[in-house]
Amino acid sequence: MASALYQSIEILSRDKGIDPEIVVGAVEDAIALATRKYYKTQENMRAELDKDSGEIRAYVYKTVVETPELIEDPVNQIALDAARELAPEVEIGGEIRYYKPTDVLGRIAAQMAKQVIFQKVREAERDTVFNEYNHRVNEVLNATVKRVELQDVIFDLGKAEARMPRREQSRLEQFAVGERVRVVLLRVDRAAKGPQVIVSRAAKELVQNLFQSEVPEIYDGTVVIRAIAREAGERTKIAVMSRDKDVDPVGACVGMKGMRVQSIIRELRGEKIDIIEFSEEITTFAEKALQPAKVSRVSITDLGEKQLEVIVDDTQLSLAIGKKGQNVRLAAKLLEWKIDIKSEEEKRQEVEQQMQGVGGPATAIEQVSELGEQIIQKLVAAGITTVEALADMTPEQLEEIPGIGEKTLEKISIAVRHYFGQYEEGEDRPAIVAAASSEDSEAAAAEAASNASLDEEEAALKLDLTQDDGEDDVEIDTEGAADEGSGLIDDDVAEEQIGEITETGEGADDNGAEAVAPGGHDTSHRLRETAVLEDVAESAELQEESDHNSGNGA
Repeated sequence: MASALYQSIEILSRDKGIDPEIVVGAVEDAIALATRKYYKTQENMRAELDKDSGEIRAYVYKTVVETPELIEDPVNQIALDAARELAPEVEIGGEIRYYKPTDVLGRIAAQMAKQVIFQKVREAERDTVFNEYNHRVNEVLNATVKRVELQDVIFDLGKAEARMPRREQSRLEQFAVGERVRVVLLRVDRAAKGPQVIVSRAAKELVQNLFQSEVPEIYDGTVVIRAIAREAGERTKIAVMSRDKDVDPVGACVGMKGMRVQSIIRELRGEKIDIIEFSEEITTFAEKALQPAKVSRVSITDLGEKQLEVIVDDTQLSLAIGKKGQNVRLAAKLLEWKIDIKSEEEKRQEVEQQMQGVGGPATAIEQVSELGEQIIQKLVAAGITTVEALADMTPEQLEEIPGIGEKTLEKISIAVRHYFGQYEEGEDRPAIVAAASSEDSEAAAAEAASNASLDEEEAALKLDLTQDDGEDDVEIDTEGAADEGSGLIDDDVAEEQIGEITETGEGADDNGAEAVAPGGHDTSHRLRETAVLEDVAESAELQEESDHNSGNGA
C-alpha cells in the first residue's frame, strides 16, 4: 500500500498533468540537497523514497580505489580496506554507499527542500506543456475565452493557456468571456515564465479545417484543396479540384442552396469566400483566380521569375484589381506568381511605344478594308492593332481568338496577302509610326483626300459635258446667238450647271431628282441642248430690244 506521501505526490502530478516519477525525483533531489547543506559537505549524496513506508533516506556514494595513496578526490573516493569495513563484498573500481541520517534536518533544511520541490515541479510542468503542443502546430483546437488583456485574448486550452495577439484576429470578430471558438495553433515559444502558446483566427488553416468539417467530399479525399489565400475579415480565395470526374468540386463546396459555404461564412463572422476550380494550366488558373473580373487574355512574361501579364477590358480593370488591390493580391498569393494587370488601352499604348522605339513603321489594321469591320473589331479586342502584328501570327494563335473560325481565318489570310501584294518591293506603304502621328497630320490627310475626291468629280463632270455621244442630236439655228455656232458651253455656264446638278442631288426634294455620278448615264447632250436654247432665246430678246429702241429714235 502506498504511503500518504506518495499518494499526495500522485494527486499533485495529476493536477499538474505531469508524470509522478518526475515529482518523486524532485522530492529526492530536494532531500539530498538539504542533507548536503546540513552536513556542510560536497559529497556525492542521493536520496531515495520508499513508496510503501513514505520514508526518505539519504546515502553518500564513493568510488573504491586500491590504496590510500591512490586517492585523488577524498570527497568522492575511498580506499579498499576502509570500503570493505562497510561492504565486505566490494571490489576495486566499484561503488559503495552508506547512510546519512535525515531525521536531524531542521526547519531551514525543510524549507529549502520545499522550494526545490516547487521549482522542479514548475520546470516539469513547462516541459510537459511544451511537449504537448509543440508537435501540434497548425492544428485547429477548441478553446474557451478566459479573459481579454488589452488587445490580446487569452484562451484556456485545458492543459495550458494560449494567447491570441491582435494581428492574429479578424477585424470582424469580438469575443466574450466563456465563449467557445476554434483556433489554429501557430507556435509554442519557450519563455522564462513558461512556454507561450500562440493561437490565431486569421490563419488559412482555419478555413481549410472548416471546409474539411463541412464538406464530406473533402474529408474523404474526393475533393482536394490545392491552395488558399486569405486576408482575415475581408476575403478568402480557395482553389479546389476533384479526383472524380463525376464530382463538381465547386458545387460540392458550395452545397445545396449554398448551405455548406454559408455555414463556414457564419463561423468566420461574414468573411467573403471565393471558391475556384484549380487548373494545372497556369494561364487558365489565373483567369479563374481573378474572378469575378472577366479576363481578356493571360500570357507568361518570365517563367523563371514566375511573372504573368493579364489583359482585361477597360471596364473590368478596377474589378480585376479589387478594393485597395485586394483581388489581384489574393490571386497572386493563390497562384504564387507575380501578376501584372493592364487594360486593353494601356497594352495598346505600350505596343505603340515599343514599335516607336524599334523605329519601324506600323500600319493600322483598319487600312485593310478587305477584313471587314466585324473582323477588325475582334482583332483589336484581342490586342492586334497593326497589319505587321497580324502577319506575324500563326493560324493556331488566330484560332484562339473568340469568333475566329476556319472561314474567317482564310479571309484574313487572303486580305493580308492582297494588302502586302499591292506594293512592289521598295515601295512605301501607308503606315503610321506608333505614338508618332498627331491630330493635325490626320486632319490634313483627311482634307487632302476630300479635296482630291472633289477635284476628280468636277473633272469628270466637265469631261462629261464636252463629250458628244452622237445620239439625239438637235439641229438649232445659231444665227444671232451669243456664241457664234460653237455648240459648246463656256466655263462659266459649265460651273453653273455643275452647281445645279450638285444641289439637286443633295436636296433630293424636287420631283425626286438626283445627281448622276460620273461614269453613270450620259446626259451631256441634254445639257448641251439646254445651253444652246438658252443662248438663242437671250440673243433674240436682245435683238428685239435693239429694234424697239431704233423705232423710238426714228
